[in-house]
Amino acid sequence: MSTFSWKRAVIKVGSSLIAPSNNQCSTQYLAAIAQFISESRKQGKEVILVSSGSVAAGKGKIAYKHKPSIAEKQAMAAIGQMQMMANWAGLFDFDCAQILLTADDLHNRTRYVNIKNTLRELLKNNALPIVNENDTVAVNELKVGDNDNLAAYTALVAEADTLIICSDINGLYDADPRKNENAKLISEVSHIDQAIYDLAGGAGSDVGTGGMQTKIQAADKCVNSGIQTLIVNGRDANVFKLLATGTVPGTLFKTTKTQTSARNTWLRHTLKVKGNVHIDIGAKDALLDKGASLLPSGIIKVDGQFASGDAVNISFENKAIAKGLVMYNAADLCAIQGLKSNQIEAKLGYSLSEAAVHRDDLVLL
Repeated sequence: MSTFSWKRAVIKVGSSLIAPSNNQCSTQYLAAIAQFISESRKQGKEVILVSSGSVAAGKGKIAYKHKPSIAEKQAMAAIGQMQMMANWAGLFDFDCAQILLTADDLHNRTRYVNIKNTLRELLKNNALPIVNENDTVAVNELKVGDNDNLAAYTALVAEADTLIICSDINGLYDADPRKNENAKLISEVSHIDQAIYDLAGGAGSDVGTGGMQTKIQAADKCVNSGIQTLIVNGRDANVFKLLATGTVPGTLFKTTKTQTSARNTWLRHTLKVKGNVHIDIGAKDALLDKGASLLPSGIIKVDGQFASGDAVNISFENKAIAKGLVMYNAADLCAIQGLKSNQIEAKLGYSLSEAAVHRDDLVLL
C-alpha cells in the first residue's frame, strides 16, 4: 500500500453510498466517512465534501412510470437534496454548508471567484462545505459520474492538495474485477496515459468498470495541477481507518508537482495581465518579507481596466514585484486605494474581502 499526507482534501461520495437502495438516504456507509472527516478536522486538516445522491435520495418520493423524465428527476433532486443534507448534518456536531453548482458556474470567471471566496470563508469559520451538482436546474448534468469531474473542479477552485474519490470498488484494476477473478489492484499510478484510460474503459477496451472513466478524468485534471488523487472503496469502514494513518488502501495517483508550484506556474505564466497596481514601501515589505495579502491601504495608484478575478501586476517604483488575482474591479479599487480594510464597505456599499489581492492568489516575481 502507498502512503500519503495532506492538509486540505476534497472527498467525493457517490450515489451508491448515499442511497444504497436507490430510493432513500441511508447512513449505512456514511458513518465511517463522517468519523474520518471529524477526526481529520480535529488534527487541523480541512475537508470539503462533494456528495452525489439527491436524485436517488428523492426517488421514492415522486411518482413516475418506467423511466423518470427530466422534470421528474429534478423534482426527485429537489426533495432528495434536503434529505441528503439532513442526513449528513445529523452525523456531525459542527456546521454544514450547502453549495449547489452547475458546470457553468465553474467556467464563468466571476462565479468561479465567488465560489472560491465562499469556500475560503466557510473553511475559515470551521464549517464543512458540502457541494453537489444543482440537479434541480441542470439538464445536461444529470449523468452518472459527473460528480467525479465536479469534485475535481471543486478541488481546483478550493486549492486542495488532495482529492479522495469514494467508489464502490477498491480502486483501479488491471482488468475488470467483476468479470476477472485474477484482476490485480494497481496501488499507484505515476503517470496517466492512454493505457490507464483503456483500463478504465477507454476506446477499444472491454475491461472497464462502471464509472471508472470519469474517475480517471478527475484524477487527470487534479494531478496536472499538483493535487494527488485517491480512489478507495467507500463501502469498507476499514478503508477510513487506514486513510487516517496515512495509508492508501486503494489507488493513489501521484503528482510530480506540488499544489503550490502548479498554481504559481499558472499565475506566473498562463494568466494575461489586465492592469497594474502600484504600492507603497510598507505594502512592498509586507508582500516580500511577511507573505502578506495586499491591502487597499498600501495601494497608491491603479492602472488599466480589469474586473474582479482578473490578473494584475503589483508594482513598486514602476517595477513589477508580484502578480495576482484582484478582488475588486479597477473602478472600485481606485475608490478604496489608501483606505483601511474596515472602510471598504462604507466607501463602496459592499465588501468582498479585506484584501485587494489575497496571499493565496499572489505569486512573487
